[in-house]
Amino acid sequence: MTAPLDLKAYLAQQENKSFLRFLTCGSVDDGKSTLIGRLLYDSKLLFEDHLSALEKDSKKFGTDGENIDFALLVDGLEAEREQGITIDVAYRFFATDKRKFIVADTPGHEQYTRNMATGASNSDLAVVLIDARKGVLTQSRRHSYICSLLGIRHIVLAVNKIDLVGFNQVIFDDIVKDYRAFAENLGFASLVPIPISARYGDNVISRSPRMPWYQGPALLDHLNTVDAESDLAARPFRMPVQWVNRPNLDFRGFSGTIASGAVRPGDAVVVAGSGRTSTVARIVTYDGDLDEASAGDAVTLCLADEIDVSRGDVLAPAAARPEVSDQFSAHMLWMAEDELLPGRQYLLKVGAKTVPAQVTELKHKVDVNTFEHLAAKTLHLNEVGYGNVSLTMPIAFDPYRDNRDTGGFILIDRFTNATVAAGMIDFGLRRATNVHWQALDVHKRARAGLNHQKPAVLWFTGLSGSGKSTIANLVEKALFAEGRHTYILDGDNVRHGLNRDLGFTDADRVENIRRVGETAKLFVDAGLIVLVSFISPFRSERRMARELLAPGEFIEIFVDTPIEECMRRDPKGLYEKAVAGEIANFTGISSPYELPETAEMVVKTQGRTPQDCATEIVRFLKKRDIVP
Repeated sequence: MTAPLDLKAYLAQQENKSFLRFLTCGSVDDGKSTLIGRLLYDSKLLFEDHLSALEKDSKKFGTDGENIDFALLVDGLEAEREQGITIDVAYRFFATDKRKFIVADTPGHEQYTRNMATGASNSDLAVVLIDARKGVLTQSRRHSYICSLLGIRHIVLAVNKIDLVGFNQVIFDDIVKDYRAFAENLGFASLVPIPISARYGDNVISRSPRMPWYQGPALLDHLNTVDAESDLAARPFRMPVQWVNRPNLDFRGFSGTIASGAVRPGDAVVVAGSGRTSTVARIVTYDGDLDEASAGDAVTLCLADEIDVSRGDVLAPAAARPEVSDQFSAHMLWMAEDELLPGRQYLLKVGAKTVPAQVTELKHKVDVNTFEHLAAKTLHLNEVGYGNVSLTMPIAFDPYRDNRDTGGFILIDRFTNATVAAGMIDFGLRRATNVHWQALDVHKRARAGLNHQKPAVLWFTGLSGSGKSTIANLVEKALFAEGRHTYILDGDNVRHGLNRDLGFTDADRVENIRRVGETAKLFVDAGLIVLVSFISPFRSERRMARELLAPGEFIEIFVDTPIEECMRRDPKGLYEKAVAGEIANFTGISSPYELPETAEMVVKTQGRTPQDCATEIVRFLKKRDIVP
């Protein structure tokens, strides 16, 4: 008769077990899903219904004849089972007598590298699988490099399918030698090579008798014993505020998960962004107040003073503050189908803080095979680069190597809300905190009053040949005749001077508009009405220019002329050359034009003279009180 289970003792034992997050990665069809399935199966961690479903699915989708196909335990998507590959990241929890685990099975195909990075971002260890028949491949290198970037310091080199090369030690040793040479500068704290056969379980749970030459640990033995515990508790206290907890008038606390360090009642803390200081009065949880909280704990802190703290702020020790800046250098993994466009405005999210941002300069991209730094103006899907990022306001952060939670960020497309990049902050650029706006006695309002007009930007946008420049010129003549103070910025003219170094790629077009927007802002500050005549094909950049100005100062005028009419006019002969392939990246032919969605004016030109269009715009300006 078995002894009765002591439930409290069992739960206490489970709670006190150490915890390891790891991922499997590598090239496609190296056996990542099969390895995880074998781990779960041989560890006897599958319920009867799971086994029954696995046997049924193996007959339908399996690739191992009549045998169980262990990959199907984690290849959950129908498309994955049909193709025999992993597309999404599959997470599985399991536990042994010594440790609890969460394993992420990540895809091997190059187009799903972004999914692999998602799995790596929260892992302490990576199992890099290598097919013994193929050796170290490009994707093996790419995944290993990304693991290094994302702060993983412990690697298991699992040389899989060793049975298909006759358990040959020479082949194993050669692969290990090649990988060590590649990974020498990646900064891994440990690298343990293990020859395995995930299909048959050799060296997965226990040492295999079929490889007497191998004297190292089995995979599960190593996972149970590897010292991958984070030292976050020993680092300075950081708590990004996720929520201001105000259930009633008598309670005000700041809730979040502690990213690093520890905190106790009485500790002095600072709001990193504002510099306001206070002390911790209470550490509140659902189960009652705590005497101490440390990294990983979700708590609510009550402060002794009524200071301003908002969602996204970071609480830290007054003597060990994070950096605060609106510019920094960072590594970036590009995760979108559309390329990175330096100068385009994205949303940057770090912790609970979201701010508009742009990549101001891409310094280089990285060849994952050689680590060579290659000159680049943009990044494409799954490419890794290094550059400078500029924000619209300062934020608090730590270098990623010091703290993943406060040093990692994502970039978000402002229109689609899709995540386009994962980033790792390297260091802050202090230029932004050393440069301040100079206070001036003569300001924009005074200059505008002297000119008897409201300063504004009239932003003419439309296809080449739509009549933008002609109409803008007539509007300026009419305003000038009334004694208004104006200036015109024309796309062709600006490219002879200010933007003469730019081409016509999408990246150059974005930088072209960024410079023009900043220049137009200075003219508005001078009290002028500035007319900007640019194709400006992208909504993001027109929006960026709008947001540089105060409300009401940016007037978007869409000169709406069908492309067929523009091609018929073709005043510069450009469409004919673009159609013939003589001009690359030509808007409307080989490069897109994104129609305005919220333009203040839409001027249809067909059947009308340019003078009629100009007169309509002047009437609109008077109606809006831009000119009296």
